[in-house]
Amino acid sequence: MTFTPAQAPFLRTSRRFPADNIDRLTLEIDKTYIDVANAVNVRSIGIFPTNIQMATGNSWFVNTNYRQQTLRQVYTFTATTSINHGIMNINPQQFVNCFGNYTDGTNAYGLFWATSVAIAGQITFYVTTTQIIFNVSGTAPALLSGSIVLEWLSQP
Repeated sequence: MTFTPAQAPFLRTSRRFPADNIDRLTLEIDKTYIDVANAVNVRSIGIFPTNIQMATGNSWFVNTNYRQQTLRQVYTFTATTSINHGIMNINPQQFVNCFGNYTDGTNAYGLFWATSVAIAGQITFYVTTTQIIFNVSGTAPALLSGSIVLEWLSQP
């Protein structure tokens, strides 16, 4: 499917249906359904599931005008030990949006998707083909529990 990035999803707010011809009415209702489905399907899906991959509804055009969708999954944790993410046949370059948060029991903190080098005062993470790996600075607040969201291109 090719896509012109300048297009925006828009669904007109009124439509006049023919009352005198059932064939024209059928065609107009079919077109209306397609218009509604196309407008709905280009929005981001706000579902963040744990333990299951979910389509995000986001479209990426990394490879010229070839449309790729992304998948999302949430991982919860109570320690900074590595997490097996279970995503099969993934190339680390397919990860496009990764973020998280954690708490020390009192305050909430952001988790940064970063490099394999620790950042002073922070807990960061990076992703390999099999795991989510944490980097903990010695001055970072203690971790009680948290969650990480991974989003990746469904095809390389």
